[in-house]
Amino acid sequence: MQGLERARSNTGEAISGVKIMQHAGNGSNGAGNGSLLRNGDSHVQEVVKTAHEELRQLMRQRADIMKRIGTLKQTIAGLANLFGDEILGEDLLELVDRKSGGRQPGFTKACRMALMEAGRPLAVREVCEQIQQRLPAVLLRHKDPLASVTTVLNRLVEYGEAQSVVRENGRRAWQWVADPVTVVQHNAASVPLSQL
Repeated sequence: MQGLERARSNTGEAISGVKIMQHAGNGSNGAGNGSLLRNGDSHVQEVVKTAHEELRQLMRQRADIMKRIGTLKQTIAGLANLFGDEILGEDLLELVDRKSGGRQPGFTKACRMALMEAGRPLAVREVCEQIQQRLPAVLLRHKDPLASVTTVLNRLVEYGEAQSVVRENGRRAWQWVADPVTVVQHNAASVPLSQL
């Protein structure tokens, strides 16, 4: 960890140094910029490498966090489906995209809900069917619902909330990103529901 802190410190110092070098070169005829950067090239390369490594690490952490968020949202939505939305507080309803607020949910929210509740990969047409069953008015606002759903699903992949998979038939499908469900068997007679 000390190495990472030192690298972050070096990154900050080197970036400051690059800014100083760029600023110092601004007053010349332009030729000074290149020579200043060439003189500190190894240092700049070290900064770029360190920043790149840190960025990759943060991207991996973000993917893990999004997967965990997806798992928790899916679990909470499943519990709300079983026991009713009233078991959730207002804040939690909003966090899991179930708060109606008196108006129709947005298109992206409807796509999220369809994927989250499916528990399996869905094709674009299946997502449209899910939305049509639950929120038909949402689809009416779109000239080409299949194209709109495809765009939203691809955006959810970019956000790390969904992933695209290829089915056996070669067609693309999307699924909500969540940790794999681990099945733990309990003797239902001896374990209270609250502990399952």
